[in-house]
Amino acid sequence: MAIEYTSLADILNHGFDTVIDVRSPAEYAEDHVPGAINLPVLDDEERARVGTIYKQQSPFLARKIGAALVFRNAADHIELRLMDRSGGWRPLVYCWRGGQRSGSFTWLLQQIGWRADSVQGGYQTYRRLVNRYLYNDALPHRLIALDGYTGTAKTELLGLLRVRGVQVIDLEGLAAHRGSLLGEMSDPQPGQKAFETRLAVELTALDPTRPVVVEAESSKIGARILPPSLWQAMKVAPRIEIVAPIEARARYLARAYEDILSDSERLQCKLRPLKAHRGRDVVEGWFSLIEAGDRVGLTRALMEQHYDPSYAKSRRAVGAPVVARIKTPGLEPADLEDVAAGIERVLGEVGQEEEIGVKSEK
Repeated sequence: MAIEYTSLADILNHGFDTVIDVRSPAEYAEDHVPGAINLPVLDDEERARVGTIYKQQSPFLARKIGAALVFRNAADHIELRLMDRSGGWRPLVYCWRGGQRSGSFTWLLQQIGWRADSVQGGYQTYRRLVNRYLYNDALPHRLIALDGYTGTAKTELLGLLRVRGVQVIDLEGLAAHRGSLLGEMSDPQPGQKAFETRLAVELTALDPTRPVVVEAESSKIGARILPPSLWQAMKVAPRIEIVAPIEARARYLARAYEDILSDSERLQCKLRPLKAHRGRDVVEGWFSLIEAGDRVGLTRALMEQHYDPSYAKSRRAVGAPVVARIKTPGLEPADLEDVAAGIERVLGEVGQEEEIGVKSEK
């Protein structure tokens, strides 16, 4: 009998040796249970073919052809990928709805002697639990937002805080985007469902009795949308603001965005639409700095004429309390270690909710 999971924590902590997703490669690529391996019993083309036969010819014919394909592919997986598994191996199998594909593969594994089970409702059950956790349930975590103008190394500071044992959520890392006009990374962004899986896994692993530091973001990171419960919590989260001189920020951005700053054509293509917002003369001035190879001058101009005004406007709109303002003269590695230590001290001071709201400066 298939296992019924009623909470996200239960399915993430399933206790099986291996999770097997028997859906097609395209279904698996869109999103899957964390850690699952893909052993498709129907590939993308086969799934489309069987579906067409089901709708246009006969459900019985589709099931007959589908069964032949499923068991043929399952036999290949057993011979080529599962032959080294011991007799005590416990796999958990799922498909789209927990129906024929996972049922057939689970039955075959059981006949061999493996202690296989399947997920009742399949991937749809998992997705429903993720959706409930991120969209319906109250977020159990107390967030502290790391704030500051563009170029204050907030993402790098999250990494330093994690090393120090502070609980953090790196939303830009999960979304594979640096959260700005020039924020594309070398890897493409995950789809919305896959992003939400990454986010749900991170959140469920955190201790709700301890604060969680998250970078102050907008409701979208690139093309990915933050779930409403998280976004609402971020908007009202107490903030620790990082303050650094614009010269230091310009140098830092020139290093951090080296990938796109070194591609003049791509960079100009990204900036050209801003003529409608910042004016032709301003954007042409940026283009002159690009042509001159003045990266630090360009990043400074972008902050002064675009990023800083946008930040100030959004900061006024949010209006969340600033509990600490940490000033740093530079953003070199040693400076960032000092800032991370300062943030850690502030987190200790605001550990009790009634203490939040007391400003401090370094």
